[in-house]
Amino acid sequence: MKIGMVCYPTYGGSGVVATELGVHLARCGHEVHFISYDRPFRLNGFQENIFLHEVEISEYPLFKFPPYSIALASQMVEVVNKVGLDLVHAHYAIPHAVSAYLAKQMLRGRLPVITTLHGTDITLVGNDSQFTHITKFCIEESDGVTAVSESLRAETLETFALDKEITTVYNFIDPEEYRRVDNPDMRRYFARPEEKVIIHISNFRPVKRIRDVVRIFAGINEELPSHLLLVGDGPERSAALHLAEKLGVAQRVHFLGKQECVVQLLSIADLFLLPSEKESFGLAALEAMACGVPVVATDIGGIPEVISHGECGYLAPLGDVAQMVRQGLDILINPELHGKMASLARRRTTEKFHVEKIVGQYEEIYRKVTGK
Repeated sequence: MKIGMVCYPTYGGSGVVATELGVHLARCGHEVHFISYDRPFRLNGFQENIFLHEVEISEYPLFKFPPYSIALASQMVEVVNKVGLDLVHAHYAIPHAVSAYLAKQMLRGRLPVITTLHGTDITLVGNDSQFTHITKFCIEESDGVTAVSESLRAETLETFALDKEITTVYNFIDPEEYRRVDNPDMRRYFARPEEKVIIHISNFRPVKRIRDVVRIFAGINEELPSHLLLVGDGPERSAALHLAEKLGVAQRVHFLGKQECVVQLLSIADLFLLPSEKESFGLAALEAMACGVPVVATDIGGIPEVISHGECGYLAPLGDVAQMVRQGLDILINPELHGKMASLARRRTTEKFHVEKIVGQYEEIYRKVTGK
């Protein structure tokens, strides 16, 4: 098939999933056309069957804000007319599903649209009163709708009072790409042999509760000397730094910024922290588990669908820093438990979230909406 993949190119879960999905679809022989305002950050170098169509936005004095949604819809139509797309797969409802609907109308209905809901497009943006009606409309008008977890699927149906079929298709992992690799030199750079390495990866938005990450780390470090790797960047970075200084652990907290490849960092980690207040899936936790890293996370959203409590990590109530400290120490001071959890985490990712299994589910949805 010829598939239009519409996503945000920036650092974030929806862009990562869309890019990885497109790459694997291309490897299966499909022709994938990414349509966005920039190259997706995980789409590097030439890859067979993959094409990029950048959306150009003209700025006129009349427009206070550039009309990206309209420009995106026009670019979709141009790509359809040029290469003959079989469908468009829109990742994140606003504005991608809206632009896809507009493009479909411009083409007189000749463009099947799949919309994948990733989380904050429903729990945050969709709940904003100025976007509620348009989000509901574009979901209802999509030819196929998927959600990345059962939790998000149920929340979407309830929030918008929808009578619409929504299919749960989990995020996925390529176990050949995400696997633990030995890197003793990097490990020595961050910590001594007797110290532990704890890691967190996110876009540092308030919902990720980066300050809780620092508090949990500080509590663990009091009992067991450790280092914290903070991978990513965003609005909560400064607050996290100030809190680390206040708690006296700033020298043990390493801000590493955005990283395109996190496998080497995950491979030297002993524990992954994810104390988010909203998490429709928890892709970063899945990547950690694939690299054999147990996870301590909040028991919210889609996280329990990813992390099996007591097997590949622990879950705790939102904001319960003390319990997460105890859970982290329980894993880190018990080598036998740590080894068991690391092994089960790896097994769970390969059995339930393997890329081939999930890509096959998307292919089936594509066949359904196109009749091919």
